[in-house]
Amino acid sequence: MVNLLDFNETGLIRFCQEAGEKPYRAKQLLRWMHQFGQSEFAEMSDLAKGFRSKLAALAMIQPPTIVSDHTASDGTRKWLLSTGASNAVEMVFIPEPNRGTLCVSSQVGCALACSFCSTGRQGFNRNLTAAEIIGQLWWANKLLRAQADEAVATGEPASASRAVTNVVMMGMGEPLANFDNLVIALDLMLSDYAYGLSRRRVTVSTSGLVPAIDRLRERCPVALAISLHAPNDALRDHLVPINKKYPIQTLLAACERYLPAAPRDFVTFEYVMLDGVNDSIEQARELVRLVRNIPCKLNLIPFNGFTASGYQRSKTAAISAFRDVLMQAGIVATVRKTRGDDIDAACGQLAGQVQDKTRRTRVRAAIDTAITG
Repeated sequence: MVNLLDFNETGLIRFCQEAGEKPYRAKQLLRWMHQFGQSEFAEMSDLAKGFRSKLAALAMIQPPTIVSDHTASDGTRKWLLSTGASNAVEMVFIPEPNRGTLCVSSQVGCALACSFCSTGRQGFNRNLTAAEIIGQLWWANKLLRAQADEAVATGEPASASRAVTNVVMMGMGEPLANFDNLVIALDLMLSDYAYGLSRRRVTVSTSGLVPAIDRLRERCPVALAISLHAPNDALRDHLVPINKKYPIQTLLAACERYLPAAPRDFVTFEYVMLDGVNDSIEQARELVRLVRNIPCKLNLIPFNGFTASGYQRSKTAAISAFRDVLMQAGIVATVRKTRGDDIDAACGQLAGQVQDKTRRTRVRAAIDTAITG
């Protein structure tokens, strides 16, 4: 039986035609699954009974199973989702007064091994399916709406329980290393028959897989964020090893190619602030020289620690001084507010459960080969 959450509109049209149904049935299915959060065919009241019976025999609607659900003191909510074989991924919802942002995972673990990232320390098991990626948004909307309905019923304010308005592909894994499944999920996020999000409100964050950035520009351009974290190749080679394959100038050239198709007129560069590693005034000036000719925004991220990371968060004064150098040069720079760190839901802390690491050595070896050429 096929999981219909694996299909975008094109895939669902093909499925319906192969089942002897009209193409418009795909739009009905999209609405039931994604707008109403329905997983039971019997409840899809505007579908003919014969079609519902056919669906029950051929298909299922199966999001990943929720293992745990925790809410931080600041309202940030983190879910652990089972992916089988004792493995699990995490997704995080960040409520704000005017929006709700969902941080979505794309892989079970990550093979890119960025040295400051908890996920990278977990190793790598496999790519998530399209159903497992979009299933995170499916669950978040369903559970947050239920929470809001319950709050209204009891007379409590429901503002913190708003449905998802923004999605950032910044959870576990490198999204562009799971390109085919990623873009199916992006199609659903953007579809008016599914979640109807603006391209400006969907962001893909990458460590710098240059060929895939070019593919994304052609296939499904959404907002782009680059995990930069260093102002030169020598340091970035250490912090973000894929830089040895795609060095900074190659990466920046890809960003320039992406911008004409992007929904925003800038690229976001993410820069984790590591005490004594990449946070000096001279490094800030070097960063200015590096990016000053590219329309961009710098998002400075105070490092969120995890066990045996080997790094410390930059001092508040150092972060402010670093930001000031950027802003004085005319570069938009913001400091990301740390959210959910009391439940290990902050940026860089997502680790999930990667128990089955049988593929780690083979995948790591393939990446090392790609990096060294």
